[in-house]
Amino acid sequence: MGEEGLQPQGERLRKAVRWISEMCKEHPERSRREIVLEAEQRFDLTPKECQFLNEKFLP
Repeated sequence: MGEEGLQPQGERLRKAVRWISEMCKEHPERSRREIVLEAEQRFDLTPKECQFLNEKFLP
């Protein structure tokens, strides 16, 4: 899933969405779940922000 169509609130969340998109393109061998979990930690996201990422990026 690309970044287009996503307009999350908050700078950390926007950075996380961009980072996830880049990582998915650069490392297609990595699972999307692994990338999202790393983003949640890397960007110190709140539970609500993590929920947003899970809903948008994971099946």
